Amino acid sequence: MFKSGFITIIGRPNVGKSTLLNYIMGEKVSIVSSRPQTTRDNIQTIKTTEDYQMIFVDTPGMHKPRHKLGEYMVNVAKDSLKEVDLVLFITTPEDEMHRGDEHILNQLKEAGVPTFLLVNKIDENPAERVAKAIDTYSKTMNFEEVIPLSAINGKNIETLMKLIVENLPEGPKYYPEDMIIDKQERFIVTESIREKALRLLSKEVPHGIAVEIVLMKKNEKGIYKIEANLLCEKDSHKGIIIGKNGNMLKKISTYARQDLEKFFGNKVNLKLWVKVKKDWRDSPTMLKELGYKK
Repeated sequence: MFKSGFITIIGRPNVGKSTLLNYIMGEKVSIVSSRPQTTRDNIQTIKTTEDYQMIFVDTPGMHKPRHKLGEYMVNVAKDSLKEVDLVLFITTPEDEMHRGDEHILNQLKEAGVPTFLLVNKIDENPAERVAKAIDTYSKTMNFEEVIPLSAINGKNIETLMKLIVENLPEGPKYYPEDMIIDKQERFIVTESIREKALRLLSKEVPHGIAVEIVLMKKNEKGIYKIEANLLCEKDSHKGIIIGKNGNMLKKISTYARQDLEKFFGNKVNLKLWVKVKKDWRDSPTMLKELGYKK
């Protein structure tokens, strides 16, 4: 009996959704950063074995939007609930239920999809706080399963996987066995570059960074030539991103290139520029050009 199904991982920003997905897949398939709202689009990743195929939908964190990009991200997250077989609702131990979690749980109740409660970061919190969180959240709705775990070190992930399989329906193999992600290579490139920028710039530049692919081609030897613009919203940010003598931009380019060479399994020639596009997150035209509009 072969099982297959679509699973959405949902939760407020920065609770570990992408970290969990990456651990399950054993591949770096979703951008991970200490900054909230780093995942801007739903990414389908596929885990296939002899017995099952899990198609994970890693959605943007649900939050109160402050601009058009934020509205798009929340809509993507809501849409992911409509056609899935299982929801993994992930949160972290708190002394009281987070208001953002209340908002999400209300939507999950309306959706009526089987839902697991995952309490993440148990390695960073005392057992009493974890137990209190489980008790508090379990009273809010009827979860199919409740699993405390650590996405970063894999604690209880094996248990989670067994329970997911048990709750999947019988079904076909939707994707080829060797396929792990359904996004185009250009998307992988933009996410890798943006991740490095977010990590290296830390809190110096707000979240308004996007990556625009100018050129991407592969020669007969499989070597990629990629040229891209790092977009920021203010003139003052441009100098910070470039850095003294261009050092920051060089670091972003070097680390992104190393990641991409691992992903493509071949040499990558990467060139980056920095451009100011004021208020791009509130521009419907720019959002569409950058792939954030359907």
